[in-house]
Amino acid sequence: MITGISGIAGFKTLGTPPGDVVWNTPGTYSWTCPAGVTSVCVVAVGGGGGGISLPSGCYHAGGGGGGGLGWKNNIVVIPGTIYTVVVGAGGPGGPSPSRPASGSDSYFINTTTVRGGGGQGGAYGAATVGGSYTGTGGGNGGAVPTGPNGQYPSGGGGAGGYSGAGGDGNNDDTGAPKAGAGGGGAGGGHAYLTGVWTYIGLGGGGVGIYGQGTSGATSGTAANGGSGGTNATYLSQVGGSYGAGSGGSSCGSYVPGSSGAVRILWGIGRAFPSTNVATATS
Repeated sequence: MITGISGIAGFKTLGTPPGDVVWNTPGTYSWTCPAGVTSVCVVAVGGGGGGISLPSGCYHAGGGGGGGLGWKNNIVVIPGTIYTVVVGAGGPGGPSPSRPASGSDSYFINTTTVRGGGGQGGAYGAATVGGSYTGTGGGNGGAVPTGPNGQYPSGGGGAGGYSGAGGDGNNDDTGAPKAGAGGGGAGGGHAYLTGVWTYIGLGGGGVGIYGQGTSGATSGTAANGGSGGTNATYLSQVGGSYGAGSGGSSCGSYVPGSSGAVRILWGIGRAFPSTNVATATS
C-alpha cells in the first residue's frame, strides 16, 4: 500500500481508509488494531449514577450524577495488537438511606489513557458528584449539589460534554436545573404534569459520541441531550444515552443511570472534538 504521497500536483494524499468502531453495551472487550492503523482518536463516556427512592411521601430523594466524557487524539497503536476496551454500566440506583453504587468508568487501554468516569449514585440531603474524565479534553458529568431537603425529589445530572460539564440536576423545590456546557447534556428537574408536581425527579440528558455539537437545554418535561445524545424520557426518571444520571423518586421506585460508550476512529485529518468525526468515513 502506498501511503503519505502529498505535495505533487494532480495527486491526492493516500493512506489507510478512515473507519471507526463503537461499543455501547456495558462490558469488557478486546479490539484488534487493523492493518495500516498506527494512530487512533478515542472518546469515552462513563455510566451515569442511579437515583435513590424513598418508600412514600413527597420528600427529597437525590438523583444520580452524570457520567464524564473524555477524548484523546493521536494515541499510538500497533497493527495486529489487541487492546482493551471497557464500557461502563449505569449505577443501579437504590432505596434510601444508603447511597447506591456509582456508575462505572469507560476507557480505552487503561484508565490513564482516555477515560469517562462514572457518575455517583444519589443521596438524601447530600451532594452528588458527576463523573470526572481523563484525556486531552472533555467534561465532568453534571452534579446534584447539596441543598435544602425540599418537598420534591431531584433530577439526575446530565452527561459531560466535549469542552464543558453536563448540567446539574435540580436539588430543591425552586431551583431550575442547568443546561449542559461544551456539548454536554442538561440536568433534570421535577416532573410537572397538568398543574400538579409529581413525586419523581427527571433523568438528565445524554451525550453523543460523534463529535461536539449543541449543548443540551432544559424544559419542564425532559432534559435534552447534548452533541446528539438522546433526551431523557418524557416525564420519567430515565436519563438519555449516553451517560445520564437518573432522577430520584419519592414513590418507592428507582431506575439505573444510563450506560456509557466508547468510540475509536482513525483516518487522515480526523480529530476530536469536531474535526471530521461525524461519520466513519469522513
